[in-house]
Amino acid sequence: MKTRRTCLASAIAIITLTNANPLIAQQASSDQIDEVVVLGAGATFNSSEVSEAMRKQQSSITSVNALIDNLPGVSVNEGDTYGFDDWSTNISVRGFSNSLDEQQIGTTIDGIPNGGSNYGGGSKANRFVDPANIGSVEVSQGTADIASRSHEALGGTIDYRTDDPSDHRRSRMELAAGEFDARRLYYRFDTGTFAGNSKAWISYSTQETTDWITETAENEREHIAAKLVSGSERGSIKAYISYDDIHEDNYQRVYSNAQFEEHPENDFLNGEWTGVPYNDQLYRRGWSTIRENLLAYTQLDFDLSDQLNVEGGIYYHRNEGRGDWIPPYLVNITDDGNNGQSEFLGGTIATGGTQLEKIYFVDARGNALTPEENCPFSVNNIYGPSGKEYDPRCYSADAIPVMSYRHTHYEKERAGLTLDFTYNSHIAGYENTLRGGIWYEDATRDEYRDWHKISDASQGAGFDATFYWIQYDRSYPQETQKWYLQDALTIDTVTLTLGAKQFFVDVERKDLFNESPNADINSDSDILISTGLIWETPVEGIVLFAGYAENFKAISDSILERPESDLDNIEPETSETIEIGLRYAGDNLTLTSTYFKNEFENRIIFLDNNSASGQNYLIGTNGTYFNAGGIESSGLELSLNYDISDSLNLYSSYTQIDATYIGTGDATVDETLGLTPGNDVVGIADHLLVIGLDWNSEIFYGGISSKYTGDRHVDLDNTWVADAYMVTDAYLGLDLVDLNPALSGLNLNLVVNNLFDEDYLGTVVSGGAWIGAPRTVSLSTTLEF
Repeated sequence: MKTRRTCLASAIAIITLTNANPLIAQQASSDQIDEVVVLGAGATFNSSEVSEAMRKQQSSITSVNALIDNLPGVSVNEGDTYGFDDWSTNISVRGFSNSLDEQQIGTTIDGIPNGGSNYGGGSKANRFVDPANIGSVEVSQGTADIASRSHEALGGTIDYRTDDPSDHRRSRMELAAGEFDARRLYYRFDTGTFAGNSKAWISYSTQETTDWITETAENEREHIAAKLVSGSERGSIKAYISYDDIHEDNYQRVYSNAQFEEHPENDFLNGEWTGVPYNDQLYRRGWSTIRENLLAYTQLDFDLSDQLNVEGGIYYHRNEGRGDWIPPYLVNITDDGNNGQSEFLGGTIATGGTQLEKIYFVDARGNALTPEENCPFSVNNIYGPSGKEYDPRCYSADAIPVMSYRHTHYEKERAGLTLDFTYNSHIAGYENTLRGGIWYEDATRDEYRDWHKISDASQGAGFDATFYWIQYDRSYPQETQKWYLQDALTIDTVTLTLGAKQFFVDVERKDLFNESPNADINSDSDILISTGLIWETPVEGIVLFAGYAENFKAISDSILERPESDLDNIEPETSETIEIGLRYAGDNLTLTSTYFKNEFENRIIFLDNNSASGQNYLIGTNGTYFNAGGIESSGLELSLNYDISDSLNLYSSYTQIDATYIGTGDATVDETLGLTPGNDVVGIADHLLVIGLDWNSEIFYGGISSKYTGDRHVDLDNTWVADAYMVTDAYLGLDLVDLNPALSGLNLNLVVNNLFDEDYLGTVVSGGAWIGAPRTVSLSTTLEF
């Protein structure tokens, strides 16, 4: 498999770089975002896209994920305004979520699958696309287009689309700065049209910021990308490549409403090193996410005849990096007797095996110490009081504290191809469109975990380059195949669609230490049916639509990470979606009303080790999985876009959601899981309301937008409620197109996120929540020449 992936990667790189070579010599053009709000036009399911105003109300430093937050049915929360923390990022759509512990929404980049959204080896869209290179983002709230490629699309798909190169030569430079030491530099060169009908761009950006709580984090991102579009009379070829290198220091969640109410702007991670390991495990710079992502694709789109169109693509993605924590002890792997702990002295380089015990303090010769038997002391932090073994006061004055720096290394390599056709014909005089296609992907994810000694736990977080223990090393090969067919027949003003798709997904676990048995899971889907209706009513501008779709999520390789878990009864997760709606599009007014109902079955639940009692840093071998019922959700989405005048626009969206858990059918199992059938789903707000007003003149522009998020439950028992909140964003800009004949334009954009400095809980996962970002001001300058 690796040879096939390497050959495919080489082919993509050659095509991309060869075609992009004229970048150096050709002339480039202006790039202008002209996307407007599109409310599901021509679709049997509701979908919507970001608008220009939605872009302007977000800082240019922030991630592309934040752009969709005002769309109906959507809620986005990140650890800070700039989106520098994948660990605390949550995207929810109609009761489904992509978060730390859930991956239920599909993500694609220009239609290319992102390879999963989970923290361990997955990648969200902000790893592949720079904010300044976004052309549009389409959210299919209920279900994706039948051709969409994703393993996770239980609740719809988000497609992030890079913008095409411009027809005219231009350079664009952007400088941005903001609170919390935020800085960004971006440069893009568009070649303009060359070699007949080809055009391309290449861009580079670098940005950094700290955290907003202790202002000690080191967050840095570097991004390089290029895109080529070459057209002909019959079709086009597109190629894209991006490289992203990021270092993020994470935020931590709070574990009770009392913690949040008493400390509404403190996640209890420390900005300074204390020399006490139990407290220094919360040192912010020791909670890190480090990732590199390379994505490349080439896509073909050609009309083979007046009736037949064929699209195809090949892609390659490589992800590597690690996640860091700093456990407040060393793990004793080797029995060294009284000769000093080799884990401390540097004599142990162990692979695999099980730990004997934990080492908290040692003497000058490196021997592990035990605390005084009747010591009354303990150390206290967000995890509560420690045991006496963590308190330096329970040892002699010359005792040496010890700690580990734990790295979990992730690597993922994927290569795949897509092929689609569209055939237009007539049946009994009526227009008929037949679509079909296949998707194939070969992927392998590798993961291993090593432990390093912190060189001097009394002084700082620096660690020995050589590990003292590799806890495990495993590989997860995965093969995916998908086919689909869909027919659409238009009879006068009514279009009927009927489609079917099926997934074949095989995933394995290979233990490279041979300490646990290899395993494999086949999570092939049934044939999944979708059907829909569109009626262009006699009333001009009004369209009625209805649809039904069956969705599927393959069993992910993360299920195999704990070799001692029972996997015999695990089944893939499935969902069913029904939508009925109305769209109206007039000269100045566009609106959509959609009723939806989802039923999510066979939900896989793992009993989580991460709780208020602290981190279990040694987790990784066991646990319990269940197909624990699922979720029922239903609700109403309303959206409105109204041009009050040539310069003033009103946008509003409202979502009402009722999302509840379905029980397993076994009261004992429900009780074991802490699951009460009928309880509200964790983290899903019952009401979302957005109102935005945007203004444009010849030179100035501005806008203000407020979003209300209703109450959300934080625990399965529904005893902890994250209160409703409202966040307001505002922006003001100056656009000087004719400032200087040598310039194409100068733009200044001032953004204030969370204008009224609302205190609120943002991302919610079962049993904990991250604090929402405070008021944040940023200013960007864009120069085009």
